Amino acid sequence: MFPGFRFLSRLSALLLLFLASSATLHAYELDPYYQRLTPLRDATPVLNREMNRAIADAAEECASTRSERCIIDSIFHRVGGHHWVDHLESWAWHSPEVQRIETPRKASIYYGIPFWASRNSYLFKVGPIISVASVRIGTDKIGHFLSQGRKYNLRWRKERDEAQAATWSAITERGIFGQMTTGDYSNADLVANYEGHRFYRELFEDDIVPGRKALLRRTRSGWVVQRDFDWASHVNAYWDEALNASYYDVLLRPFIEPHIRAYCGDYRRAPEQYRIDPAEDQRLGERYAFLHLREAHELRLPNLCASTGTD
Repeated sequence: MFPGFRFLSRLSALLLLFLASSATLHAYELDPYYQRLTPLRDATPVLNREMNRAIADAAEECASTRSERCIIDSIFHRVGGHHWVDHLESWAWHSPEVQRIETPRKASIYYGIPFWASRNSYLFKVGPIISVASVRIGTDKIGHFLSQGRKYNLRWRKERDEAQAATWSAITERGIFGQMTTGDYSNADLVANYEGHRFYRELFEDDIVPGRKALLRRTRSGWVVQRDFDWASHVNAYWDEALNASYYDVLLRPFIEPHIRAYCGDYRRAPEQYRIDPAEDQRLGERYAFLHLREAHELRLPNLCASTGTD
């Protein structure tokens, strides 16, 4: 044990117990490997319904203002939230309309990892996995899309610089919403943040979704809904943490890597569940190159299993 390690562990424990005592604190990590071979009913239709209802209600509420900020905030109040779990995120976690993979903590890749290595992750549940646009994502990505995406968009509105806004998004992921308190720098979170920003632009701008009009049009009498929102315009393979692997810091990685490697048997049974098409991988990598994603391809199961001769 290196000098000061015991002090660091105790200090970390006190800090995390303080954080956990907050009534508003709710944080969780994901395990994208648990029961990955179990089929999931796609939740896109019901999530689209909830989003389109919120957009229509916001258009009605803001009819007299002609204000884009009114629309953004009105939608956010309905499906986002000012606490740690957004309304639509919580709904997806608990609604009988959404089929989920619930991961018991004892069965997760985080189980058994020391408190000082996993930090906040030690204290909280493991979040559920759902299917959206045929992609397996954590319900937390809905919150990132709506809340962090809104913050991203509001920063962009000040400077009109997506790269600068992306830098702040990455700083957030390194901070209390990510690596600092969990040891996990989630590349998928950053992608969801950015796609949330694109949604808030899509409300008012044509061709944010290529070839599609803006969701809303401003008229003399108020806001008109021009078309429906679709999660499939934003969700892709880089939202899936098994395909767009997270970067784990020096404390967490020695413990979590063997837990991921334990799924090599599942990978051998259904390799297509753990692979991304190379052309799609390249396209998405180039598309999100400015988001400060951290290289972790070696933790994708096709690479991890091959590197240990278990493929």
